[in-house]
Amino acid sequence: MVNMKEIKSIKLTPFTRITASIYGILGLIGALIMLIGLGIVQVAGVIPELGHFNLVTGVGIPLMVLLPIGAFFSTIVVSFFSVMLYNILVPRLGGVKLELEGDEVENIPVISFSLILSAIGAIWAFVVGLVLAAVISPLFALISALPSVSNITANFTAATGSTLPTSAEVGAAGIIVSLVLIIGLPIMVFVFGFIWNALFALIYNYIVTRVAKIQLKFSQIGERFYELKNIPVLPTALAVALVYAILGLISGILSGNFVQFLSDFITYFIETALIAVLYNYLAPKIGSIKLNLV
Repeated sequence: MVNMKEIKSIKLTPFTRITASIYGILGLIGALIMLIGLGIVQVAGVIPELGHFNLVTGVGIPLMVLLPIGAFFSTIVVSFFSVMLYNILVPRLGGVKLELEGDEVENIPVISFSLILSAIGAIWAFVVGLVLAAVISPLFALISALPSVSNITANFTAATGSTLPTSAEVGAAGIIVSLVLIIGLPIMVFVFGFIWNALFALIYNYIVTRVAKIQLKFSQIGERFYELKNIPVLPTALAVALVYAILGLISGILSGNFVQFLSDFITYFIETALIAVLYNYLAPKIGSIKLNLV
């Protein structure tokens, strides 16, 4: 029997704790792979221009420290605020809905899935655009205020007959760039995010579920609260990888890269499998994700 469930809210602390831990470990794995690769490059002498510089100690070892720490703390920030935004937006836009049959995700309703995820992405884009505009706008204003700008423009025009932007035009360009970052970027992220998420759900619903399905094992811990106890690794990794492989195939046809789907399949299969394995290992130890499912 298929049951429709809507994720009304997500508990902040458990979600943030386990996602940051997972990506911290993934950062460590990535750093270890890079360390091995740098060691091979060093031994093989592939880049003789490096001379006596030791890639392993100069780059690899620092990465072993910086990547896991950076991944851990950046994921804390992204996870915490993304979940906070999700919980705030659900009463206004509705939450992600899932049609579940047992542990299997049979269907992902397209509009609810795409709308809230693209809205969260747009808010993040607004924040990033605001920060960039706060840096870029004063810089353009400073450049336009410099007396040398007018002199350079006049001298260049006299010498070549071509014209450079005047100080006023530089200042106006700063305002335009700021408006594009603050207004245009969030709109673009929302539109393209909605299309991308809608394609993800449509491909999953009508193609991928014929081969594999995402599986999520929930356990009820209250009247409406459930915890995600376990993520079956192989079916979930296969389903996610197939979706991205088809998206990669579409992107590859448009760009002329006809092998992109294969690299996407391998990448997302490994990444999803690792996330599922790490989640299943860490959840009993540090706490699982808890959702308000109705």
